[in-house]
Amino acid sequence: MKITTQDKFVEEDIIETLGIVQGSSIRSRNVGKDIMAGLRSIIGGELIEYTKLMAESREQALDRMIADATEKGANGVVGLRFSTSAVMSGAAEILVYGTAVKLK
Repeated sequence: MKITTQDKFVEEDIIETLGIVQGSSIRSRNVGKDIMAGLRSIIGGELIEYTKLMAESREQALDRMIADATEKGANGVVGLRFSTSAVMSGAAEILVYGTAVKLK
């Protein structure tokens, strides 16, 4: 599956637009990671526990979007975007979306 944030592929021709595709993942923090992050926030620096949590969530959301595009018969996605929002205290959603296309 070819994916780009651009509106088109420079090296490929789009022969059909199949519509919007999306994938999302909602993750919550856990007590163990909160304790470690809390300790790290005292001395400063990257909160590695949360960085890993968000990276896993982005990958899962991207995989779900690719599955959605594949179900529609796409072999490409253009206009890829990521969005995040707080769902509740301690939980966040990662949404990835774009336009599924068939490439020549």
